[in-house]
Amino acid sequence: MPTATASRGFAAIVGNTLVMLLLAACAWLLASLHEGDWWQAVPSATRSYAAAGSVLAYAGLVAWFLYRAHARDRATQPTAAATQDAVWVVHASQTGFAMELADMTAASLRHGGATVQRAGLEHLDVLRLQGITKALFVVSTTGEGDPPDPALGFVRRIMSQSLRLHGLQYAVLALGDREYEQFCAFGHQLDDWLRRQHAQPLFDLVEVDNADDSALRHWQHHIGQLGNGDAAPDWASPRYESWRLRERIELNPGSLGGPAFHLALAPDAGALPDWTAGDIAEIGPRHAAAEVEAFLQRLDMAGDIQVRWQEETQPLAAVLARSHWPDQASTLASRDAQTLADGCTPLPHREYSIASVPADGAMHLLVRLMQRADGTPGLGSGWLCRYARAGDAIALRVRRNPNFHPPTPQVPMILIGNGTGLAGLRAHLKARIQSGATRNWLLFGERQRTHDFFHAGELLAWQSQGQLEHLDLAFSRDGGEHRYVQHALLAHGDRLRQWIDEGATVYVCGSLAGMAPEVDAALRSMLGDERIEELRGAGRYRRDVY
Repeated sequence: MPTATASRGFAAIVGNTLVMLLLAACAWLLASLHEGDWWQAVPSATRSYAAAGSVLAYAGLVAWFLYRAHARDRATQPTAAATQDAVWVVHASQTGFAMELADMTAASLRHGGATVQRAGLEHLDVLRLQGITKALFVVSTTGEGDPPDPALGFVRRIMSQSLRLHGLQYAVLALGDREYEQFCAFGHQLDDWLRRQHAQPLFDLVEVDNADDSALRHWQHHIGQLGNGDAAPDWASPRYESWRLRERIELNPGSLGGPAFHLALAPDAGALPDWTAGDIAEIGPRHAAAEVEAFLQRLDMAGDIQVRWQEETQPLAAVLARSHWPDQASTLASRDAQTLADGCTPLPHREYSIASVPADGAMHLLVRLMQRADGTPGLGSGWLCRYARAGDAIALRVRRNPNFHPPTPQVPMILIGNGTGLAGLRAHLKARIQSGATRNWLLFGERQRTHDFFHAGELLAWQSQGQLEHLDLAFSRDGGEHRYVQHALLAHGDRLRQWIDEGATVYVCGSLAGMAPEVDAALRSMLGDERIEELRGAGRYRRDVY
């Protein structure tokens, strides 16, 4: 059975065709009323034929555009063959930019091994929406906070209802322009509605101001976690600066979990840049030098051969260190250094919460060495925690993260996190203490106190000096009353409600799988859904989860 959209499209084509035929008939009838040379400038037969040919060519061009538009509409409509485990990429576009980003999102997901179903928001009805388990929405805002035209039907028909979407995991990429007062309004409206229908966010809404490439890289970083770990190249490469690794210390030797490291970095040139607690370090990872050398030996190539890559002339070994390598069979066949370089694509960036403030004199990171399924280290953590040596150059760029910037010092602050999520919370505590704010409450969870109490001396000193009013800990492998951080939170419900009533903000940093949704559920159980949504709307409940 044809969809309503398809029926309207067919009716439009038929209507336009009938109007054109009617106009042609009127012209023929009017022309028949004249005899002889009824106009002094009657064109020659040659020109008449040329004019007729132009009309036919124009009609053909219009038909081709209509065919292309119809084919595109068919491509964006959901197919019956869509599998249950597909990731749906849904777009609502006014100018086509959201559709373009949806295409790029779908391509990145497929690169990571995910099954993808792409659709326009206007093609989703209640039954289809309730059958989706995972969806990424790429939506723009037009005018003064309005939805794009294609999304108006969805807003009227679907968002006016209350649905049961407990089985839906989703994320929203909201496109907008900060020059307008209602910045990314439709993205926020859609996100709020999905939350009220009990859908579960995969990660928090990502705002994009005028196609800001750093925000788009942040989105791509998140969607890269949904596949098999084989991340696609960045859509737009960051403009890195050169930093140096000054220090690396393993914080948890003997831990049941993966090793975690404290790293200190400083820029090559000039003073430290200014950043704010909550900001992110984007790292350009590299392959181990030994891996690059082994690859070159297999190809019998010298690493110091100069090649052209990304508009620069540089040694082949430097290119290989920073890129995905092409298929080895094709490079072996060519044995040409420039051909090899032409087939290389830049490694995708990795993001880490900054764990210090500029007053510390260095940028601190807290990074856990991740392991792939085959036992090899993760791309970014392998470079930072294993391969890079003290003094090595690190490609780094600071990205502002205003959605996780601190409140004013007068506002009480509740900080909740687990594992290496302590990094972002540590920066906030340092900034708060520097400003003289003492209404600070930290809840932190890890595996074992003897191994995984990161920066313990610092935190305990702040507590004893009255700069950290409350410090509640949960170590899951030690037994005891609090097994996870959400349980420590639930044990202090009265204090939580009192702090919230006094105007406190809640900041959550750590793992998206497990901790973040459990903490959210604990907060909602103690404060209620309505109060949580009020806090979110007022900017008093913020998360930086990954």
